[in-house]
Amino acid sequence: MTSPHKKALHGRSFLSIADVSPEEFELILETARVQKKRRFRRSLRGKNFALLFEKPSLRTKVSFSVGITQLGGHGVYLGQNEVGLGQRESIADVARTLSRYVQGIVARVFAHQSLIELAEHAKVPVINALSDAEHPCQALADFLTIQEHKKAIRDLRIAYIGDGNNIAASLAQGAVMLGAHFVIASPKGYELPGAIVRTARGFSDTTGGSVSKANSPAEAVRGADVVYTDVWTSMGDKASKKRTNVFRGYQVTLKLMALAKKDAIFMHDLPAHRGEEVVDEVIDGPQSVVFDQAENRLHAQRALLHLVLGSRTIQ
Repeated sequence: MTSPHKKALHGRSFLSIADVSPEEFELILETARVQKKRRFRRSLRGKNFALLFEKPSLRTKVSFSVGITQLGGHGVYLGQNEVGLGQRESIADVARTLSRYVQGIVARVFAHQSLIELAEHAKVPVINALSDAEHPCQALADFLTIQEHKKAIRDLRIAYIGDGNNIAASLAQGAVMLGAHFVIASPKGYELPGAIVRTARGFSDTTGGSVSKANSPAEAVRGADVVYTDVWTSMGDKASKKRTNVFRGYQVTLKLMALAKKDAIFMHDLPAHRGEEVVDEVIDGPQSVVFDQAENRLHAQRALLHLVLGSRTIQ
């Protein structure tokens, strides 16, 4: 019998990690694990998807395209020059038009508000493939990877070093939803947005997870099960000497990793700016699972597509 969580996910947009309940989040991860271990049904047969990308991509474009194809669907890639959201044509008109052609929209945009408008006017589900506010599909892959290496997520200490950006926002919310303790060390002025912290803490009473700020990278990493970092300058932002100077003390080195637990894993969503936020010895070292994360983008997103737009069973 189909569970109520499977039914509830069907036909819904996914713009934020907080758009799903902790139970639904765990269902997505469970589905990804099942599909990764054995063959999956072509549950998207005959369905078409618009891959609407304002930003260039390697992992996101390929993983969504392959996942849709594996499930029997077809993806149509649309770059910024072909659509021009809010410039060449209004976002509402793009949403209404695409809804006549496709059964789902996967959008990678600069402004999160663009996703909100797409979802408001589209008659089909919209999936956030990255915005300036969140990267929820990356978080799905990240927690799938953590499960594979640590078995259970509950009560883990996840240390995030660097900018409180879209990656950190999705990770913080996801961690608390799954009962983990998210600790972030960021320079002053680059902290997690207050709204994200409040949303994450809203899950803590039921899951036992937490989110907190450390005064330094060393404080955050000490005793951590997972050490995570991201680029200092996000895609589309202009690099500056000032920003580089601000983040200089937030590089993940072997010395910093030594403060974590001996079996701690190192994570990065990629692409990495080697020599800036992380040194080669760490990202290429035995604790690094960054390419497991990259692979799991495919498995996590395929599970999400299956549950939102495919049949209502795991396999």
